[in-house]
Amino acid sequence: MASVHSLASTVQQRLADALSAALPEAGSTDPLLRRSDRADFQANGILALAKKLKGNPRELATKVVDQVQGDAIKEIEVSGPGFLNITLADRAIIETLAARAADDRLGVPLKENPGVTVIDYAQPNVAKEMHVGHLRSAVIGDALRGMLDFTGEKTIGRHHIGDWGTQFGMLIQYLIENPGELAPADDVDGEQAMSNLNRVYKASRAVFDSDEEFKERARKRVVALQSGDKETLELWQQFVDESKVYFYSVFEKLDMEIRDDEIVGESAYNDLMPETARLLEESGVAVRSEGALVVFFDEIRGKDDQPVPLIVQKADGGFGYAASDLSAIRNRVTDLNATSLIYVVDVRQSLHFKMVFEAARRAGWLSDDVTAHNMGYGTVLGADGKPFKTREGETVKLEDLLDEAAERATAVVREKAEKVGLTEEEIVENGRYVGIGAVKYADLSTSANRDYKFDLDQMVSLNGDTSVYLQYAYARIRSILRKAGETRPGAHPELELAPAERALGLHLDAFGDLLYEASADYAPHKLAAYLYQLASLYTTFYDQCPVLKADSEAQVENRLFLCDLTARTLHQGMALLGIRTPERL
Repeated sequence: MASVHSLASTVQQRLADALSAALPEAGSTDPLLRRSDRADFQANGILALAKKLKGNPRELATKVVDQVQGDAIKEIEVSGPGFLNITLADRAIIETLAARAADDRLGVPLKENPGVTVIDYAQPNVAKEMHVGHLRSAVIGDALRGMLDFTGEKTIGRHHIGDWGTQFGMLIQYLIENPGELAPADDVDGEQAMSNLNRVYKASRAVFDSDEEFKERARKRVVALQSGDKETLELWQQFVDESKVYFYSVFEKLDMEIRDDEIVGESAYNDLMPETARLLEESGVAVRSEGALVVFFDEIRGKDDQPVPLIVQKADGGFGYAASDLSAIRNRVTDLNATSLIYVVDVRQSLHFKMVFEAARRAGWLSDDVTAHNMGYGTVLGADGKPFKTREGETVKLEDLLDEAAERATAVVREKAEKVGLTEEEIVENGRYVGIGAVKYADLSTSANRDYKFDLDQMVSLNGDTSVYLQYAYARIRSILRKAGETRPGAHPELELAPAERALGLHLDAFGDLLYEASADYAPHKLAAYLYQLASLYTTFYDQCPVLKADSEAQVENRLFLCDLTARTLHQGMALLGIRTPERL
């Protein structure tokens, strides 16, 4: 495997060397480089340098141009107050792309000093159905993980499921008084598991709300659970196991792998919380206030202008979410050796995590070397711009949403199936990949902190910024490569490139730079935008540059080469987002 310097980085280095040679008095300077409509790239920064050196910007720019070395650059034009318009040699574009094509990683380097990132995402609750509100955490977290893994970072998933608290006293007490209501998890599938859990939850809630004596017994059962009573823990484990069967069935529909050893719920930190509280109090980070152990922040104030406290331990001795989250940070930093913590949680929890992170910093668990980032995500909205609900006003079940997406997409795939020659099995399989991909892409193509409207008709459209558009672009390329028969893709640097070929080639070369930028910013939407632009540039190339009927055999091979590298880049980029690219659609 060999990493390949992008053309942008090559040009930037050439310009930096030229600046040093032409203007040694300026010191070390990196010119600002960006893609341009006037040429391949435009470099600026000389205007600011001219002000610093008290010189004429155009004259300084001309001096720099005279010092530029290397055959990658075909032409440099000085424009305006010292801007440099740079056009690359066609040969340099194809040779760089050929080097990328020779590598399974498309020339994208691994990080020199990778760290360990723990990603907290996909956090369903035991004994409760997953709904549309659980979608974004799972999809965004999985994509972030794919992107970071590809850069060489070691990622560890953590699914901080809700498996502890007062409701389990109610559930367990009901099971004790009604044995056999919950079948062993080994005997049921995901749908049955959820049906069982729903039935027990509704039945226990009905008794809890109507029978004061049962309510008191349930409260005592919570105490037994927290104190480690054997019978209580065994029944609690039944709920957890049954819920996991259901969770796995939903995540399988989402085409996501969830590892059992990464499901570490609230209960896992139960034994750590007393020590967390003690450490915070002894260090002075937390103080006693009205019997509770709290952390105050001068800069975080409520409506009455009083500091808002982070409650670590309640006055009655119970622990809340802050104690659980702070204990999780201790565990992830100390035991997992994490250098970065990412929390993919609802944006409405932003204040909570802001306080938790600051408390952890004060305690020394987070530092400049160990950082935490809250990927607060927005709400999934319906067509009316309000939180997505069913027509009856109920929260949309995640399974129902995914099933409908697969159904709609299957209908789209079926329309073209006869022309492509798909079997019924392929139609159903591809329909599922297109449907789930559509849901994921709609989410990932939106900046995480923004709300977005859930519109299945638009999501499965063949036009516009959708995953279906990208999947069909990939399938079209694979079809062309199959039709080429024995003619194989081959790079021909000696050929002159058409404008559409140049635009496509330069965008292909930018994949590695973009991926690193998107990973560093924790921004899957930037990768999604890159892939959509890639598919759009390919469409223009396809319309303007005949591939199999090109003017010469060398040109056919060269255009097949651009097709093949586009397909590989689309496939790799979509895979990092957790989206499949069927070979035929």
